[in-house]
Amino acid sequence: MAKKPATAKTAAPKTAAAKSATLGSAAAPRIDIGISDKDRAAIARGLSALLADTYTLYLTTHNFHWNVTGPMFNTLHTMFMEQYTELWNAVDPIAERIRALGHFAPGSYAAFGKLASLPDAPETPPAALEMVRILVEGHEAVARTARALFPAADKASDEPTADLLTQRLTVHEQTAWMLRSLLE
Repeated sequence: MAKKPATAKTAAPKTAAAKSATLGSAAAPRIDIGISDKDRAAIARGLSALLADTYTLYLTTHNFHWNVTGPMFNTLHTMFMEQYTELWNAVDPIAERIRALGHFAPGSYAAFGKLASLPDAPETPPAALEMVRILVEGHEAVARTARALFPAADKASDEPTADLLTQRLTVHEQTAWMLRSLLE
């Protein structure tokens, strides 16, 4: 007796894409790390704002690195490079913490524009000391964003987020102080 051909209902997926689509259609596993869904969502929202602020400050600092001029060129060019490199290295741990909490990290200019508390870099590069002043304000703004998230992380006993926030606060407060010193 001839074997009946498999129907669409009973046929197993044959391609990798079809297998992936079948596997991807299952519900995501529940996250049970000792932090409620509501608290994880609140912390992820705060971290998303921190990510947006950090990325915006990174772009501004990198812009200033490229465009600084004047008698302090070498000093500021080098300082800005150190600062934008540190900021670039900070965005990944923030985004990965959001993912560990079970949420998607924002990653578009549009999303960052909606979430960030600090303005974009000026279209026309300002004078060197104005760049420094803008960066002081940027680091202070990011510190405020990080600090505002502490109560949610503390309430949820989210030590990894609290540790991340402490690290970011240390960097932003110290950088703001060093930049302010150039303005005296």
